[in-house]
Amino acid sequence: MSSPPLPHAWPADTPPGFHLLAKPSGSTCNIDCTYCFFLSKEALYPNDKSRMSDDTLEAYIRQLLESHRSPNVTVAWQGGEPTLMRVEFFRRAMEMVERHRRPDQVIEHTFQTNGILLDDEWCEFFAEHGVLVGLSCDGPKELHDAYRVDRLARGTFDRVMDGWRLLRKHHVEFNILCTVNAANQDHGRLVYRFFRDELGAKWMQFIPIVERASETTLAIANQGWSVRDDGRKRLLYTQTGNLVTERSVGSEQYGRFLIDIFEEWVRHDVGTVYVQLFDVTLEAFFGRHLLCIHAPTCGYGPALEHNGDLYSCDHFVEPDYLLGNIHQTHMVELMAKPEQRRFGQDKRDTLTTQCQDCKVRHLCNGGCPKDRFITSKAGEAGHNYLCAGLEAFFMHTGPAFSAMAQLLQQNKAPADVMATVKAEDQRRGPYVPCPCGSGEKFRFCHGPKAALSPFTGVTQR
Repeated sequence: MSSPPLPHAWPADTPPGFHLLAKPSGSTCNIDCTYCFFLSKEALYPNDKSRMSDDTLEAYIRQLLESHRSPNVTVAWQGGEPTLMRVEFFRRAMEMVERHRRPDQVIEHTFQTNGILLDDEWCEFFAEHGVLVGLSCDGPKELHDAYRVDRLARGTFDRVMDGWRLLRKHHVEFNILCTVNAANQDHGRLVYRFFRDELGAKWMQFIPIVERASETTLAIANQGWSVRDDGRKRLLYTQTGNLVTERSVGSEQYGRFLIDIFEEWVRHDVGTVYVQLFDVTLEAFFGRHLLCIHAPTCGYGPALEHNGDLYSCDHFVEPDYLLGNIHQTHMVELMAKPEQRRFGQDKRDTLTTQCQDCKVRHLCNGGCPKDRFITSKAGEAGHNYLCAGLEAFFMHTGPAFSAMAQLLQQNKAPADVMATVKAEDQRRGPYVPCPCGSGEKFRFCHGPKAALSPFTGVTQR
């Protein structure tokens, strides 16, 4: 199979670097998470085994390294479930990286997995090559098993924990990827404490589940993306519709979830536990936007399918956003295509008036385009579904992040903010039980208590 060479003339609009997610097994996975819309992407390749060939692997690695003018390159594997490709595939990938890398390039290897197929061989491989492993987990057993199930609808928590123990056994660096959904959205502190105290996680990211649907697709979408609408094929998920599934996180609930975690983190864990959104928010106070979701523009996070098809974004793996195939066109040219640059600039150019006038626009920048499907207060289309929660989070945490930014400007550690928070807590008196009736002791309250949680037996807020 052909693989085009690097163009002699570098395309004018090529970014110096980007973060590509490669999917060597396509959408194929060994479990069947109810909210995983990516399972439906098998409909794009109905007669394909969804396994990356060595020819495509070679083209991918070579072109990725050639396409970076910046010295730092991330080789990121995702899915579906990449462990379905077996260790030998990734050993060959490591050899190709060493063969094609320039002397000045610094390579970071990352690998996202559900952890179920991990064994000693996998973890020895990760440890040998310094691979950063992202482990998918949605919290304690009752919360995790609500949606992260196998093909027999059985919870996967215990098997994920077996994988976690193997990572720890082999001293593999890992982080936690947790989705925020209808099952765990009211348990921010519980989830965070579980990761910190039980799993020993030092780095976490929290990804909101927002599954779009229309009036005609909502019923089948609510059943999960593994349910086949005609008995033969899945309903292909696309970024259309202005409704959401019952599994989706609520906007205000997402904000409260993040605030709950922040209130714990800012008192105990600044400088020792790293939460992705907190890190990038602090960077934004210096005008640096390190995460596409909250950057003014995007278009630097493409997704590569198993056959070499390159899409504009991991969230837009659908026909309208197919840039081309790396066997026909070099990756550097695909990333410079006018439609890809327009895709990224539209993030900035299509903000609603409400968003443009928002006090926290410099931190949020309208959020991810995939979530812009509701109407603003003024009735404009294309407003972010998560706006209420994001605004609440950035407004609530702004003073603390501002204080941390000032500490950095004074060549002091951001962790010093914890002493300030402690002094303020002491000035205001000891904690008292939260008036919402949750049984927690903390200052930030969400109002009247809700129903008893069916998962943990504690009161939801």
